[in-house]
Amino acid sequence: MNYNMIDLPDLKLLSEEETRYYIRLAQQGDKFALEKVVEHNLRLVLKVSYRFKNSGYDLQDLFQVGVIGIIKAVEGFDLERGIKFSTYAVAKIIGEIRLHLRDDGLIKVSRSLKKIARVVRQKEEELSKKNNQSPSISELASETGYSREDIIQALEADKNPASIYQTINPDSNNDLYLLDSLANKSAEKEIDNFDKLELVEVLRRLDKRSRKIIFLRYFEDKTQQEIAEEIGVSQVQVSRLEKKILKELRMSL
Repeated sequence: MNYNMIDLPDLKLLSEEETRYYIRLAQQGDKFALEKVVEHNLRLVLKVSYRFKNSGYDLQDLFQVGVIGIIKAVEGFDLERGIKFSTYAVAKIIGEIRLHLRDDGLIKVSRSLKKIARVVRQKEEELSKKNNQSPSISELASETGYSREDIIQALEADKNPASIYQTINPDSNNDLYLLDSLANKSAEKEIDNFDKLELVEVLRRLDKRSRKIIFLRYFEDKTQQEIAEEIGVSQVQVSRLEKKILKELRMSL
């Protein structure tokens, strides 16, 4: 498939039901169904590609890489999960473009983050072999001495950004994905699907306390009272801080 971003077909997004129908066919080998899903999501690819317009790459080239991302999204989408395809697709497109830029040396990862990621991965492998299951972020933090925030940042920075689909705190019966944590009911009231994907990036711009509050609230699913006790303030203060942080995040997004 080769599409020109300047001459896109004037097609509306398919409904979620239609999208899932054609994805199911595409995953069974139906090339027409695959092309239909891709064509109806080209404007989504274009929208995401524009985010990287200052990367030094030709926008058309980035668009073509994004098309590869949407194709991979169709092939890898889990129809049994309660995640919208557009949400999954945006992550795949972003991941494919960033991987392309990183392979060309345009995205640099600091030595300190690489060191943390290396240590964490080694420890993760050790614990996985020992316990026959992947360790949680909290377990890795306890074993390595790094904070949970530093571990997440290091792992995100040192691999494909679509790693929000990596399992976190999994067990043998029900894997938990980072995106699942972001998509809890409380978060959905504040941030729409596209902004959830942006959240991983803008979190890094917050000050340490604000980042910790969001991490505990939406990643660890803790109550405001539990957070208040952990950071040494009142529940009312946590509520006010949370609202202020979410407002700042919406503005950034």
